[in-house]
Amino acid sequence: MIEILDARELAQAKESGALVGGILQSLKSRTAVGTNLLDIDQWTKALIAEAGGQSCYVDYEASFGRGPFGHYICTAVNDAVLHGKPSDYQLADGDLLTLDLAVSLGGIAADAAISFIVGETKAPADVAMIDATERALAAGIAAARPGARVGDISRAIGTVLGAAGYQINMEFGGHGIGSTMHQDPHVSNMGRPGRGYQLRPGLLLALEPWVMQDTAELVTDDDGWTLRSITGCRTAHTEHTIAITPDGPEILTLPSA
Repeated sequence: MIEILDARELAQAKESGALVGGILQSLKSRTAVGTNLLDIDQWTKALIAEAGGQSCYVDYEASFGRGPFGHYICTAVNDAVLHGKPSDYQLADGDLLTLDLAVSLGGIAADAAISFIVGETKAPADVAMIDATERALAAGIAAARPGARVGDISRAIGTVLGAAGYQINMEFGGHGIGSTMHQDPHVSNMGRPGRGYQLRPGLLLALEPWVMQDTAELVTDDDGWTLRSITGCRTAHTEHTIAITPDGPEILTLPSA
């Protein structure tokens, strides 16, 4: 299913996006060495409820997971990169943490992710990897103009990630979003320009470059959800929900949106 939102729905999407962006920044500011992942999950639950939103994750079931997710945010640490299920783990200095959040407000969902290093120890390779995903996301957003194709976005993202020396996994990538969290079209993090669905005003996309330092292969954790690098290397993931407008892409999941 591909949804094209009307003016009222787009206005609601901006509210949903601002909520997601704001919650992520609030969580980042509260996260420190010693923070437990389960505490982050409970903070998220409270912030969603306070805003009158609905979690897109807690009851979510998918073919790539085992049973309902059961939590309110994805918390991926170090070698975990996607669908990180919160566990009883206290963050240590130098941990690379990704927070991935999707919330529905007023019937429209928004989805975003941030990666950052906890504490004072910041390995240069980790900093470079996070920066690469952020630059790739910016390139993908810039390519998301009316009349362009999904492949143009994928090519822009993949060009940046490839130039930075990372292998690209094609199993998971960006996606359409709207009244539900995951919709068509799928947006791979590598692709051919001029191919795929043609972008139209009113389309919402969640773009999400993610990489692992020395592999493109994933393994599923025993929790049935968390995806980790097969080599145990570190990972990073950055995501925004954007709207295609007649004037170009608009980022919805900035905290000040």
